Amino acid sequence: MTDQRSRIGIFDSGVGGLTVLRELYRQLPQESILYFGDTARLPYGTRSPAEIIQFVREILAWMVKQDVKMAIMACNTSSALALEAVRGEFPIPILGLILPGARAAVEAGKRIGVIATPATAASNAYRRAILEVDSTALVWQVGCPEFVPLIEQNRLQEPYTAEVARSYLSPLLQQGIDTLIYGCTHYPHLSPVLRRILPPSVKTIDPAVRVVAAAAQELEVLGLRQTSTPLPTRFAVSGSPENFAQQALTWLGCTPVVEKVYLPTPVSAELLE
Repeated sequence: MTDQRSRIGIFDSGVGGLTVLRELYRQLPQESILYFGDTARLPYGTRSPAEIIQFVREILAWMVKQDVKMAIMACNTSSALALEAVRGEFPIPILGLILPGARAAVEAGKRIGVIATPATAASNAYRRAILEVDSTALVWQVGCPEFVPLIEQNRLQEPYTAEVARSYLSPLLQQGIDTLIYGCTHYPHLSPVLRRILPPSVKTIDPAVRVVAAAAQELEVLGLRQTSTPLPTRFAVSGSPENFAQQALTWLGCTPVVEKVYLPTPVSAELLE
């Protein structure tokens, strides 16, 4: 039975969601966490909406079997394309990144740039969410297909990565943005590179900070906040545990124990129609 001691489940296509995990450690240090990286099917950002929805259903079905009390989509592509489709299908709260990120951006500025995966950018999810919060805001979006592979390959220090970043940011800087949303949980890993290119006046928004704050509020309302000592974080992946553990060392400062899991198929074929 799900209770306060159950874990919070968070998932991403790879190591990007570790930025959300670090925020969970900071804001909710007493919570136990299950982290899943769908590394066998990375990257999500070039997948079709139907594929993303299917992947998310499979992950959530598995997480519910692990008795999580809440799920956080630590993936903007999933949040943009699958959240509304699946939210009512599972017996736990499911949180996404788009609306928390949009609210934070509107508080910061009026000329808002969004860097995201091609799938998230094409969905217009951030533009819609921002304009719902403030119809007078101006929004420009850029799809960045090369960022996730570069981050997953730990190529942050290469001159090529800075060159790619300049090409993606250039059209946004030409519009005179005052705020930039990291519309993919991988992108905070690139923050040192991006900050060297951005003018000091441009504020950057990491939606992870806001989605964890929203999770804390939801747990409080539901009476599901954990007050005892947390369990060690459980890490699982669909691809190579060794590769993920090696990458996670860079972002977490320790090498996690990682298990490989085989996801269930979707709950029913009708759900995919």
